[in-house]
Amino acid sequence: MIAKPENTENEFDVVVIGGGPAGAALATICQCHGHKSLILECATFPRYHIGESLIPNTYGTLDRLGLLPKMKQSHFPEKHSVRFVGPSGRESDPFYFSETIDGDGARTWQVERGEFDQLCLDNARDTGVEVRMETKVDRILFDGDRAIGVRAHEKKNEPYDVKARVVVDASGRASIIGNQLGLKTSVPGLKKTSIWSYYKGGKRYEGKDAGETTIFMIPEQGWFWYIPMPDDVVSVGIVASPEYLDKNSNSYEDIFLREVDKCEPLSERLSEAERVAPVRGIKELAYRNTQVAGDGWVIIGDAAAFLDPIYSSGLYLALGSAEMAADCIHDALEADDVSGERLGAYVPALMGGVEVIRRLIHAFYDPTFSFGKFVERFPKHRAALIDCLVGDVVNRDMNDFMESLAEMTPPPPPL
Repeated sequence: MIAKPENTENEFDVVVIGGGPAGAALATICQCHGHKSLILECATFPRYHIGESLIPNTYGTLDRLGLLPKMKQSHFPEKHSVRFVGPSGRESDPFYFSETIDGDGARTWQVERGEFDQLCLDNARDTGVEVRMETKVDRILFDGDRAIGVRAHEKKNEPYDVKARVVVDASGRASIIGNQLGLKTSVPGLKKTSIWSYYKGGKRYEGKDAGETTIFMIPEQGWFWYIPMPDDVVSVGIVASPEYLDKNSNSYEDIFLREVDKCEPLSERLSEAERVAPVRGIKELAYRNTQVAGDGWVIIGDAAAFLDPIYSSGLYLALGSAEMAADCIHDALEADDVSGERLGAYVPALMGGVEVIRRLIHAFYDPTFSFGKFVERFPKHRAALIDCLVGDVVNRDMNDFMESLAEMTPPPPPL
């Protein structure tokens, strides 16, 4: 016998698994459309999460969610650009977002995720979304091929069923629907490990450049990120092949400190800094689901796929896919048609943008390719390259850019 919490209504238009930025954004928009929405989150907020760097094309979604005033008043460092540093220490000129974006939207923020995620979730609550914390979803409930709800439980309490017209998986790397339906798989050619930590007192540029993301290249087809955070903290992490990183040690801390020491331009930035957090890591970053929408269900954000952090696309794809999916869910509910075709109407446009990012990721890891040489050979595409860095790749015709890119680096096999 499945128990129900007393005096709790368990029928919703939309139930969202996961209260991170993707889940909170989707539930907020659906609630604002007039659809009764519920978020089930297994953790207690605020909680730690990696992935701190926003890109400018999140600006419109943050505005729609009503979060821009709070972001502008926050202590999150403003981010106006991205800079690349070669192994020798030679620095590129900053790629300023203002080269292709006019006005206030040409900047974004480096966020502390515990605080940012709490901000997004509180905003969902303020719009009327019901939120249940410390509630784990055990499985998705189906009637034939159609999702009709979830089975969940709070801490050690008995499980109970929640009925919903649409189930949304925003559970991040847990990918609840993907794993239950056997949809989750690897991404060929993107086998990378990431290891990271945090330092206090790392050197920063001055003025407008103080909050930029700096990418430090290493000779072994890998790189470090250097992301300024609030309170004089910087997030520092390496991404490279597991074969390279693991060759002399299995300890994340030993590997990380070894690589920081080897990267002279980075270690110079950290020469007066103190490490203030443990070293963390993810063994295999990339994955995807072969299907992200079906009858009565949708998968968004990191639950749908994760490729690589090089272009800071994680939060952008989380918020972007949430907004696009929410509008399709609204249309589907209004039409009383929650078929996979209707719910997933946004997927081709989103995947077109993801493919541009995937092509750029493969180019980045091609040892024969250089973005500097690409811009020298195809100066007309500098703006398109910056569009990729700011996330302006969805519903855009990037064919000319992609064809030129293919002249300098072969495209990866199709997914």
